Amino acid sequence: MQKIKELVKKGRKTKLGISNKFYFFFVIALIVIILDQFTKQIAINALQDPIPLINNILNLSIVKNTGAGFGLFQGTNTLMIYLSLFVIGLILYFYDKIPDKTSIHVSLALVLGGGIANFVDRVRLGYVIDFITPSFWPSFNLADTAITIGVIGFIVFSWRE
Repeated sequence: MQKIKELVKKGRKTKLGISNKFYFFFVIALIVIILDQFTKQIAINALQDPIPLINNILNLSIVKNTGAGFGLFQGTNTLMIYLSLFVIGLILYFYDKIPDKTSIHVSLALVLGGGIANFVDRVRLGYVIDFITPSFWPSFNLADTAITIGVIGFIVFSWRE
């Protein structure tokens, strides 16, 4: 962990002249985007019918979500596109003001990556692909998970400051 903290410190540069803070932040976001899109593509190809993982508790099945997280605001895909752009823009605009805390960087990188991954679905398909379907919770995907963990992490780590 100490090694990661040292890499993220402001002012340190990679061989290409890019700060390690910038590199670290965007690599995490890119990993989230790639993993999310990859798992969605696997789900689309493999899930013609729901697959029960844990009987009556967890299934894998394709859900086309035209709303926000947790199945809220269905039919608002266009609004969600603009909201996604706004949040992504805020994170990028205030990037230089992000405190030099690894935990906050990771949290916001998760939010950015998840936001971009779902934005790609919204623009490309007109909906977000959700495929993890618990019986007690609305369907979700890896981008939703990254966003949720990132927001909770950001709140917790910012509050502790």
